[in-house]
Amino acid sequence: MGRRSDHSRVELHALILAAGAALMAETGLSDFSAREVAKRVGYTIGTVHNVFGNVDGLVMAINTATFALWADALEARLAGAEQDRIAVLVDAYFAFARDNPLRWSAIYEHRIAPDAIPEAQGAVRGRLTGIIVREVAAALDRTPDAAVGTLARSLVATVHGHCAFAVSGSWEAMGERDVEGAALARVRESLAAAR
Repeated sequence: MGRRSDHSRVELHALILAAGAALMAETGLSDFSAREVAKRVGYTIGTVHNVFGNVDGLVMAINTATFALWADALEARLAGAEQDRIAVLVDAYFAFARDNPLRWSAIYEHRIAPDAIPEAQGAVRGRLTGIIVREVAAALDRTPDAAVGTLARSLVATVHGHCAFAVSGSWEAMGERDVEGAALARVRESLAAAR
């Protein structure tokens, strides 16, 4: 089954990662299978493990790729925004979750110790937070510092909670309709208090 001589290690990494990301988008984390990824690329499960260490290594790499995709989506949305960039960020957060629900959810469902994330992947993941810290600092007319970083992370948690309720349908089940508007209102209140 394996075609070990067909691809270099770098090519295998890219091939397996792409197939894994596609499968994650179809199944989510709960039904994700490294064996299915191996089948899709025409290699053995041993090859997948050889390249990524184990299924956690593969899922971690897929989630890191999702973070990169998400950061790119935020930057693209912000590129055309001259005013109310905070509203653009909140809208972009919800849009990414709506457009990529299973990949978005997999980021939060995959439990792994923060110190287990390789430094290079941590940098890719941190880019998303960096964008948000930058925009929160600009909205407050402040220089990004530890306090702004803490506030930005808290605002992400606020928006994330609202977004998770929207994606799961819980928000609507509570009789509420404008989850994104509510999230933005909470963010605005927090920013006003921080000013």
